[in-house]
Order: sequence, then structure tokens, then C-alpha cells
Amino acid sequence: MNAYKIEKINISGFRRLYSVELPMKPFMVMIGANGVGKTSVLDALSLLSASASGNLNSTLSQKGGVANLLTRNKSQDMSFLVDMSFLVEMKVPKYKPFKYELMIEPTASGYMISNEILSQNRDLPDPFRHIESAHGDIRYFDMGKKRFLRPGWEHNPFETSLAQVPKMFKEPEELRRILATANQYHVLDVSARAPVKLPQAMKPANLPGIDGEDLTPFLYYLRESDQDRFDAVIDTLRAAFPDFDTLSFPPVSAGMLTMTWNDKKFAKPIYIHELSEGMLRFIWLVSLLHSPYLSTITMIDEPEVSLHPELLGLLVEVMREASKRTQLVIATHSDRLVRFLRPEEVVVMDINEEGNTNAVSADSMDLDAWLAEYSLDEVWRMGRMGGRA
Repeated sequence: MNAYKIEKINISGFRRLYSVELPMKPFMVMIGANGVGKTSVLDALSLLSASASGNLNSTLSQKGGVANLLTRNKSQDMSFLVDMSFLVEMKVPKYKPFKYELMIEPTASGYMISNEILSQNRDLPDPFRHIESAHGDIRYFDMGKKRFLRPGWEHNPFETSLAQVPKMFKEPEELRRILATANQYHVLDVSARAPVKLPQAMKPANLPGIDGEDLTPFLYYLRESDQDRFDAVIDTLRAAFPDFDTLSFPPVSAGMLTMTWNDKKFAKPIYIHELSEGMLRFIWLVSLLHSPYLSTITMIDEPEVSLHPELLGLLVEVMREASKRTQLVIATHSDRLVRFLRPEEVVVMDINEEGNTNAVSADSMDLDAWLAEYSLDEVWRMGRMGGRA
């Protein structure tokens, strides 16, 4: 269990997310029709990650610039607020919660960071500020000198102070690390020349890769270094595919491996590039979710793509187990996936009369009478939860 947890995120002025507050749960699945803002929430979290890792400028460029991301005809800036708490265990001191605020405005030259504050409640009249920045006036608390300083180096105005200031106290460093390492995963590419289908370099890998580019070395080294975790992957695949036996990793050239699927009904193994799209995506997802090196926040967009409906219940169980080690944020519009979820795991997203996104936790709705007779996905299909086109 992680000692740190993102409790809540407020997003304003970002695409349809004109003003949205999202309580962050260990396992949160956003449902709703196409275009209601589910992927925008993931993109906003990825933007916060870029702000902490020094990749804000490049990420904004990839998304078309700040002006292209603002809520159309409604916002002049976009802002984000993150609340982080520290889980308290016996005999462990309780650290006070944090708030990180970031505001970005478009300018003639691109954009400016108009406001940035990292603060912590410390039983003082006002929250203690580790970072405070407004329109280029940067101040941060220096640990060695025990006072606020302005940068003595060339401060990059297109990157946040969070990504640039020297090492802070332990707690704010954890917030910086948590945000910086958040990972977003889209639908896995399984085209003919996709990385997941090609031989891969034999190297240590902690995760299977955003595009599956490290799936083979990840599973190979997992088998060598953490047999129990590797066995969990194998057991999940056996539960999903009764004729599956195990995975093997034959070398194909110097320093290169491929992966084979051993099936009880075939004498010869099946090479990874011969597997179906659904099988490849399921192996990749299960490997990712069983990794002992998941980042504190893991985002997955449309995990149900290409998967047979009977695999979705098993996938949800693997997700629940993974959510003990990462805050798992999922975006889906699959009612078949919703069938296996609990109301407290679901956030329903809709468009209001003004054209902006609303987000409501399903467990805050009065659904008890309906759930007594129908499954959650049936209640959603009947329109009792919203989140429909």
C-alpha cells in the first residue's frame, strides 16, 4: 500500500472540463458517452505529470498548444488543483496534506505559467508554502537556508517551478515524484509492425511499455526475479484461456528475445506475432497490472478494446488487486465492463445544458431500488445513471 494518495483533483478551463472536481479513489472507472470528457481527464492528469517532470512545453506542443486546449469561448486560462494526503499507519507521524495549484494562460509567444503554488497545512494561521510563483516572480523555500529564495539559475519560464527547484522536504518531493511518474496507457497498437509483435532487446524492464515495446523482456526478467509475480500472470492467463500452458522466451539473435505461447492442444508453440489482437492486448494489460513497479497513478483508456466479454470480469478483478498498489483511473464506454463494477468504483460523466462536463460518483446516486432488481450495467443502459448519448 502506498503511503501517499491523491485525494482530489480540480480541473478548470481544459476542453469540456470547464469546472470539474474529481475525488480520486484507489480504483476509479469513468463512464459516459463519446465526447463527454473522459479522455480529457486522463490528458489533464498527464499534463500535470509533465508539469512535474519538466516536459510541460513539449506536452503542450503535442496537444496543439494552450489556446487549443481552453474551453471554447468560455475560459481565458486553464487551471489545476491537486490535493494529496499521507496515509497514517501505527507509530508513523502524520504529515499534513498538500495542495498544488497550477494556472496556465495563452500569450502571443505561446503561454505563461501565471500562478503556481505548492502549499501545506501545518497548523499555522496560513498554509506553509514550499513554492509560490505568479507571472514570473518565482520564490521557493530553501531547505539549507531555511528561507524563501528566488532562483539563482536560469529559470525556464515554460516549465513549472515544481520541476526546477532544488530538492525540497521529503513530503513535497513525494508529490513531485507521484505526479512526475504518472503513466497513461492508450489502446495497444497490434498492427503488423507494432513493437509488441517484434523481437525485443534482452534488458531489465520494470513495465511492459506504453506500446508494449518492453513486454517480452519485462516478462522474462519478471520470471527470473519475481517468480511469484510471474506465476500470477500465468495463472491469470490460464483462467482466461483454459488451453494455455505457459510463456517461453526463445532468443532470436544476439541480445534479442521473442515470446511464444504454449498451448496444450498444439505440439509447437505459437509466436507472439501470430496471436490475435484480443490475446495480445489481454497479455499486455495483465502484465502491466501485475507489475510490482506500477507508478502511483496509472491511467488506462478503453481497456476493453478487442477483448471478449467473458474476459472483462477477470480483468476487473486484476484491476482491483492492482489498485492496492496504484491509483487506477480507467476511461470506458463499455456497458459490459460496467457489469462487473461496484457503484463506488464508477464516476458517471455527462454534458450539462451549457455544454460542459459534469462528473458524479455512482454511489452518491439513489440507485438501491434499481440495483435490487438489475445489474449496474442494466441500470446504466436504462438511463437511470446518466452518462448516455
